[in-house]
Amino acid sequence: MSAVLLIEDDDRIRLSLAMALEDEGYVTHAVATAEEGLELQRKQPADAVLVDLMLPGMDGFECIRQLRRTDDVPVIVVSARDDTHDIVAGLEAGADDYVVKPVAVKELAARLRALRRRGRAAQAATPAMTVLTFGDLEILPEAGEVRLHGEPVAVTRTEFRLLCELAEHPGQVLSRQQLLSRVWEYDIGDERLVDVHVGRLRHKIEDNTGRPRHLVTVRGLGYKLQP
Repeated sequence: MSAVLLIEDDDRIRLSLAMALEDEGYVTHAVATAEEGLELQRKQPADAVLVDLMLPGMDGFECIRQLRRTDDVPVIVVSARDDTHDIVAGLEAGADDYVVKPVAVKELAARLRALRRRGRAAQAATPAMTVLTFGDLEILPEAGEVRLHGEPVAVTRTEFRLLCELAEHPGQVLSRQQLLSRVWEYDIGDERLVDVHVGRLRHKIEDNTGRPRHLVTVRGLGYKLQP
């Protein structure tokens, strides 16, 4: 059974969402502030974190940034803020996904299950011998490792899956919808998820994000990893 950490300051929403997730089979730890959530995650790590953006004290953006410094746990933003700036900012802070309130619990549970499957597949991997090489960039799919200039690169689980998907099709353009389907397991989804994760990856694997050598945009079509 998976454990979910819910960080939500609205008492009514926190209680109702926690109960609904428990009905879906999740053990839910619910807190009202980012500070409480970060402390609880350090002491009792959950399998996924749901975080609101508008929190008292430390906001959700900073909460995600602090979490990402030490933890690659899947993070889903659950917020009433639905404009592009807030969605992109939440993803750029380090979230894996974004759900707008009011929440459809069945949809949220489906997204959590997809995140869990991805994490379980990574944990089940055996020590790697396969090395996918793109110049000074090396990807070890089975080991869950990325290296640049021989040095390890810290990536989230979703970033790693995105990079592996592109690496398994070197030089081939994959559309945003193809990547949503293969990486996030969504038949239909928000293409901004792909764009923001590509941007985050570029900051980690490119020497010059303005002129990327590895992760290339093909205008109007999608992305490819350059051999």
